[in-house]
Amino acid sequence: MKKCFFALFILTANFSFCQDVHLARKWVDTLSSPFFWGRGYTKNGMTKAAEYLRQQFISFGLKPINNDGYFQQFSYPVNTFPGVMEVSINGKALQPGIDFIISPESKGVRAKGSLQQQDSTHFIDAANRVVISLEDKLTWSVASEKADYTVVQVNKKVLDAAPSTIAVNIENKFVSNFKTFNVCGWVKGTLRPDSVIVISAHYDHLGGMGNDTYFPGANDNASGTALLLGLAKYYAANPPPYTIAFFSFAGEEAGLKGSKYFTENPLFPLKNIRFLLNLDLQGTGEEGITVVNAWEFSKEFTHLNEVNDTGKFVVKINSRGKAANSDHYWFTEKGVRGFFWYTLGGIKAYHDVFDKAETLPLNEYEDLFKLILKFNERLMK
Repeated sequence: MKKCFFALFILTANFSFCQDVHLARKWVDTLSSPFFWGRGYTKNGMTKAAEYLRQQFISFGLKPINNDGYFQQFSYPVNTFPGVMEVSINGKALQPGIDFIISPESKGVRAKGSLQQQDSTHFIDAANRVVISLEDKLTWSVASEKADYTVVQVNKKVLDAAPSTIAVNIENKFVSNFKTFNVCGWVKGTLRPDSVIVISAHYDHLGGMGNDTYFPGANDNASGTALLLGLAKYYAANPPPYTIAFFSFAGEEAGLKGSKYFTENPLFPLKNIRFLLNLDLQGTGEEGITVVNAWEFSKEFTHLNEVNDTGKFVVKINSRGKAANSDHYWFTEKGVRGFFWYTLGGIKAYHDVFDKAETLPLNEYEDLFKLILKFNERLMK
């Protein structure tokens, strides 16, 4: 009877965790859907995503850090493309996101003109201040300024001949004071509530380019957000000795705006942070993970490897030094110890329209989840 009970317990525990993996898939699917429109700057995408995360935090039972609730509001300038997005070269209409993208600092323009070749990849319509740049891969980003020219980056494979004529109709809108929110909550520790372990992940992505094209951002960073949500749900049901804080940052793609604002306007003393773990690009992992700040915080990196050696969670942990490539950066600049880790292998979609939920395996979600739990246990000793 005892053996049967133990077997039932194990099966129930495994089923429960499978349900968490199922939830992670649901969160990625939801956050990558057209409703959130790339969690960016048009169609209210970022604000919708912030509210969705706030509702998740409430449902888990996380407590707000901010006295005004779970939101920490801030603002910054951004160049957006809310409307028409039409480009034809040599009389051929190009498909936005797949055949071309607009450089994010570009101004809107409606014009027709002739193109003069500057070099093997650049062609200019000087009269209308339009530049054509031929690219092997189209990778978009976010700009906090508007230029007095327009750059159209074109997938060189879609053209049969060198560009000679162009027709463009592009709408941009520069927003000088785009308002958004960091979403913050925590689970207070049972023994040492003033010692805080932070789990962070940016929830924003690139948004949309025109009326009909958006960038889903499944791996970047719906995947990290889903892992944060899974951990938040777990710790809310299993409060640990230390406080665990969860920061979902906005504005990462625009230059780490949300994390910079938080470190300049902290909701609690940064000196209380025992360690920060920033999660981005968590959707793959069959080739392991890379840890930024491994060389700076060698003691914690040793602990992480010891935990992984015991549990065999990921196949390899690569070390990397300091880098200003995600939201950990501003914290470590303020003296907070912390890692940023990202997964390796699998799909190569990044900052493009192909970073979709249906192509994201989440094959190491369970192992990453367990590795974080065990690493946090080690930090709390």
